[in-house]
Amino acid sequence: MQFSSRFTIATHILVCVAMFQEEQKMTSNFLAGSIQVNPVVVRNVLGQLSDAGIVGIRAGVGGAFLAKPAEDITLLDIFKAVEKEEALFHFHENPNPLCPVGRNIHSVMDERLEEIQNAMEQQMTETTLAQLVSETKDRA
Repeated sequence: MQFSSRFTIATHILVCVAMFQEEQKMTSNFLAGSIQVNPVVVRNVLGQLSDAGIVGIRAGVGGAFLAKPAEDITLLDIFKAVEKEEALFHFHENPNPLCPVGRNIHSVMDERLEEIQNAMEQQMTETTLAQLVSETKDRA
């Protein structure tokens, strides 16, 4: 399954905000220039991040700012803010109960898929925005 680019766009936005918010206004136009997307995309993602309490947005041309310390924002926080799907994997709902595979595929796969999602989420909780900012600065 492939997710949209909202998660990577949101992460890009947050790294920019964390790195530059003290130097200049974090407007959708500035952020869109870094990401190379339309400012409307940035505004939509910023809205989701704001709804999740990750960023604040000053009215007018004030721009975005981190609503909490970068050390307290994990990749999972970002992911959950912008990707609204509850489950990574979406199973077809009506396999044929007369088929031995169709009758058993859920019981064979459901627990494994849940374990995979839990492992991914655990990995995402171990990376903070502060770590990404630090790595970005090191590479700049």
